[in-house]
Amino acid sequence: MPWWPTYEIRSGNLFERLRRQLHPELPHLAAHLTVLPPRLLRGTELSAVETLEEVCSQVAPFTVTLGDVETFVPRTPTVFIRVAEGSFRMRELHDQLNTKALAAQEEWPYMPHLTIVKMSEESQAQKAHRMAHERWVHFKGSREILVSELTFVREAEQNCWVDLAGVPLGPPVGVVGRTSGVRPRRSERSATDFH
Repeated sequence: MPWWPTYEIRSGNLFERLRRQLHPELPHLAAHLTVLPPRLLRGTELSAVETLEEVCSQVAPFTVTLGDVETFVPRTPTVFIRVAEGSFRMRELHDQLNTKALAAQEEWPYMPHLTIVKMSEESQAQKAHRMAHERWVHFKGSREILVSELTFVREAEQNCWVDLAGVPLGPPVGVVGRTSGVRPRRSERSATDFH
């Protein structure tokens, strides 16, 4: 089963409302910034989380600005919003994370984006693209997203992703310069916490 770290957009915001309207059969799937595409691990889940923590502890939180609504059709029936500003930070993070237990040969070049929805068919994706574009053009809120924590997820079954760990960006708790309110690193717990 594939795993990947992602930054989930978990609120009742435009992205979530739009995603639920476009694909009501899958209301539980969150809109998310894709950092690494799905992949098979080269090791255990615990070693993957340790790699995430090691890399993320060296990366300060950063802001990205969302650009235009696009689609990956004909490659995949996915509708997304391209990261317009800060994409270099996403690419750097992607490249740093594509190592050790998370290393994989990727089918396509990485492009920073916020996945809104993946449809079943190309025609559905094209319709969803038009609808998402229309909504996004009229959206008056902020297009900035603070990337401060990644969520490591595993595909339990098709269209069902399980959160395994939240990994904050920046140094661990207790290290000078870290902001308050950050929880301890996940690998400080035992491996049995990853059932």
